[in-house]
Amino acid sequence: MRNAPAPAARPRRARFSVARIAGYGLLLLVVAVVGIPLFWMVSGSLKTLQEIRSFPVVWLPESPRWENFSDAWSAAPFGRFYLNSLLTTLAGTSLEMLNAIFSAYALAFLRFPRKNLVFLLLLAALMIPTQVTILPNYLTMANLGWVNTYQGIFLPGVSVAFGTFLLRQYFLGLPRDVIDAARVDGCNHIRLLWTIVIPMSTPVIVTFGLLSLVWKWNEYLWPLVITNTLQMRTLPIGITYLLDSEGNTEWGAVMAGTIFVILPILVIFLFAQRYIVSGMTAGATKG
Repeated sequence: MRNAPAPAARPRRARFSVARIAGYGLLLLVVAVVGIPLFWMVSGSLKTLQEIRSFPVVWLPESPRWENFSDAWSAAPFGRFYLNSLLTTLAGTSLEMLNAIFSAYALAFLRFPRKNLVFLLLLAALMIPTQVTILPNYLTMANLGWVNTYQGIFLPGVSVAFGTFLLRQYFLGLPRDVIDAARVDGCNHIRLLWTIVIPMSTPVIVTFGLLSLVWKWNEYLWPLVITNTLQMRTLPIGITYLLDSEGNTEWGAVMAGTIFVILPILVIFLFAQRYIVSGMTAGATKG
């Protein structure tokens, strides 16, 4: 005959079930907070203006209005906006990643005077708001004659302290035996970086690259300041050309234009999301 379970086991199991249910409930709440606005935007891109403004809310259009996408595309030169965003995002992200990788490697593996001071200054740079640097960056670009140019858009953003800090913390967590063995075999710093450190750090590098890509693709304030012609505007600024200053905005076209902006990043994120957790958490306690 089986023994009856201990009396203390039932309350513990009940507490575990309640905690799990609460966790799933919180997760569903987060999904709803994120998913409902996204669903509303996609649904609104296929609605008429009357359906968008109707109350009670019409969640699904009676007859999808695909013309909103063509109206948004023709209302502004979105082809040019895509080209500008693509060039500045790829160039800025590539240079920022190279800068972060080399800087993090130097702080993790090289010996030079005042290295800890340099790292402290790097941490201090993380506390400086982006808005504070706009005026100095603009004056620098103006003195170089790079206002309203591609290099003027992406060059000020290629040196960011966050990427160096993130990669440096991860590099410090790499197995020292592998690094030392490569050095014994005669690896110089360049070979050690490209054949050992970077392949072992793929998750955090992909994570940082994705974060940089999203930030530069969605950046609004700096491209607005540094450009002054329609042909040099980027996608986030291009959305504003769909707004009517007199209040007659076609919100279906605006939501369709917004999909033009978020769709490429959403596709990239779906393919790279498996690196996010491991890249953001690994090495976080090393220093």
